[in-house]
Amino acid sequence: MTTERIPVLVTAEDKKRYKALAEAAGLPVGEFMRRAADAFRPGDDDALLAAMIAQMEKTTAQASAAIDETLSYVEASNRRIAVMEARASGKRVA
Repeated sequence: MTTERIPVLVTAEDKKRYKALAEAAGLPVGEFMRRAADAFRPGDDDALLAAMIAQMEKTTAQASAAIDETLSYVEASNRRIAVMEARASGKRVA
């Protein structure tokens, strides 16, 4: 049985927002707030954020390597094209 009270001061705007969220969930505001407080796990957010950052660093490194490889390929292709154009125009190629 619920016997303790925890007063929480919020702005009028927050109160309206919490009330609307509670109504949308079909709950009284107090039950909505209890469930929200029970579900809050700040450490989980930190672990999730760290995992997201690690994945971002990994994919950024992969993308950077792919870009470097593509630029090298384009540079080599440009050299081959320059040689072909020089030969087609009768210029001596070194």
